[in-house]
Amino acid sequence: MSRLSIVSIIPYKILPAKLGGEKGIAVFNEYLSREVNLVGVTTQNNDPALAKGYKLLNILSDSRLRYVNLFLYFRIRRILLNEKATHLLIEHPYYGWLAWLLRRTMPIKLIVHSHNIEYMRSKSIGRSWWKLLKWYEGWVYRSADKVFFISDDDRDFAGKELNVRADKSMTVTFGIELSGVPSDISEKRGAVERLHGIDPSEKILLFNGALYHSTNYDALRVILDEINPLVLSTAGFRYKIIVCGKGLPDFFNELKDYEDKNVIYAGFVDDISMYFKAADIFLNPILTGGGVKTKAIEALAMNCTVISTELGAMGIKEEVCGKKLLIVKEGEWKRFRDLIVSISDKNDQIPESFFQYYY
Repeated sequence: MSRLSIVSIIPYKILPAKLGGEKGIAVFNEYLSREVNLVGVTTQNNDPALAKGYKLLNILSDSRLRYVNLFLYFRIRRILLNEKATHLLIEHPYYGWLAWLLRRTMPIKLIVHSHNIEYMRSKSIGRSWWKLLKWYEGWVYRSADKVFFISDDDRDFAGKELNVRADKSMTVTFGIELSGVPSDISEKRGAVERLHGIDPSEKILLFNGALYHSTNYDALRVILDEINPLVLSTAGFRYKIIVCGKGLPDFFNELKDYEDKNVIYAGFVDDISMYFKAADIFLNPILTGGGVKTKAIEALAMNCTVISTELGAMGIKEEVCGKKLLIVKEGEWKRFRDLIVSISDKNDQIPESFFQYYY
């Protein structure tokens, strides 16, 4: 039987993969290419040399206008013909209109790889046009031959709210490349302590994210203004909060006003896994946005306890996380503090079932 031939449209930078979403697509493509012939079509700010196992054509413009470029039909059609493609895969539903046109005029199957329910994210951050996006997103999913959802929660939601047939969808989780707890956790802990002048007796609490997204900087505000004051008032609890991520808005002033409140701003770091390994607890008080928070899955894979709001834990398979994923309701910041203090002295391990599910 001949191998399937897939052309995938990737509408933004994934290589080099630094952020969770970038890593998710990069790993997905790497492993998919072991089973099919895969060619990626992506933006010019990608590095094709970093693609593992597949060819990457960085021919799309970096301009936002790329999403409405009608002439892409002819370029993508030519690539599909040259590669003798049997399937067209699109990351996110953004290029659904283009995929629909190609599918209508060529003998190909269409796959949509969904990373969250887009319209719900837009609704949660107050975008007025979320209803239009809901219609478009549902239309794209229903037009596809197959839809890959990142979690069972998203798949069930799409079935109920967007009328996506169950037989046309399946769950393809965010994948990790670890088959077990890393062996260098103590080593990385020591490295982070030395780098930031943290005493070994202090607990390390971590927050990480693309800080230019309101979803993440709103969560950071909660940590700074709600959770940290409560932790500071806890007698005898010694700790540091490390904040990692690029794009921190200027109005945070590089967190200089919080330096005397046990907060360290590390900014963008090349190796976030070192910080996940070093941390005792990953703080995830997400209030807006949608989809699986891949950074929480990355933290769990490093045996780091995650304390999260319900929204921040949405889509994570709670039953495979053991006692490493702790969930509180939005606004219950005293309980959030209590969990930080109580869990920091426990030695629970992430279960093997976590790696069986996400690896």
